[in-house]
Amino acid sequence: MSKTVRIREVGPRDGFQNEPETIDTYDKVRLIDQLARTGLRRIEVTSFVRPDVIPQLADAAAVLEAVDVPDGVSLSVLVPNERGLERALEHRDRFHEVSVFLSASETHNRKNVNRTIGESLDGLRLVIGRAREAGLRCEAVISTAFGCPYEGVVPPQRVAGIARELVDAGAQEIGFGDTTGMANPRQVRELFPQWREALPEVELTAHFHNTRGQGLANVLAALDAGVESFESSFGELGGCPVPAGATGNVATEDVVSMLEEMGIGTGIDLPALVVATGMVRDVLGRPLGSHVSTAGPVDWTPAPPSA
Repeated sequence: MSKTVRIREVGPRDGFQNEPETIDTYDKVRLIDQLARTGLRRIEVTSFVRPDVIPQLADAAAVLEAVDVPDGVSLSVLVPNERGLERALEHRDRFHEVSVFLSASETHNRKNVNRTIGESLDGLRLVIGRAREAGLRCEAVISTAFGCPYEGVVPPQRVAGIARELVDAGAQEIGFGDTTGMANPRQVRELFPQWREALPEVELTAHFHNTRGQGLANVLAALDAGVESFESSFGELGGCPVPAGATGNVATEDVVSMLEEMGIGTGIDLPALVVATGMVRDVLGRPLGSHVSTAGPVDWTPAPPSA
């Protein structure tokens, strides 16, 4: 188990896009700016998807142009296709990484992007190639890597095969997404060594949802399997609309609290992160699912003796 891990905050994209009420651009910017001052070194800030598909992210360009983050904070954007990449590249000096995505399930991929897996791979090869030519780091995320609500079991060999094609296209990082919260710790512990053996040359990232309350347990299982890179969302924002009652991504502050208490460094200032979560709670006007934002960080200060 590693002594340090890397965490990418995906709340401003993966989290915000699931909110039903439009979040003002000004609020998005100040939340990102706060997150960038917590010690987080990687933040996914927005996506260049069609505005009519995800209206919440229609202000992608405005957000990118307005954020003010310290040196050393890497900003990433999600791009669905070549057109999305073209729009993003108009603001090339404002971000450092791109993420692309597809599903390991044919049914989920068709419902999500109206393409077969093969068609998605054909398009993503072009996107990844152009992104690398532009000097951008590229992560490819494989959704439903641990199971699909439509097809059930997703063969691990299929996931590894898709990942290999993405790596051969130029992806430097592969994210394995538990999109609908179907993963369990034993499964996670067994699969990541297989994927590491198949993909020895790239960074492997775990992306867990907390739909069934197993997010932190899956993080621990991935750590035990040697994973050092994770994605999470402050306030437990996000989630997939497919499973009934789905909650969001595993909460960043819960992950950071657990890891730091275990002596595993994240480089993140937990109290500052809790402040950011309080800010987004106030913006959204509703309670959030994360635990540390409610209970606060662990306080090991001895209680004063009673009189």
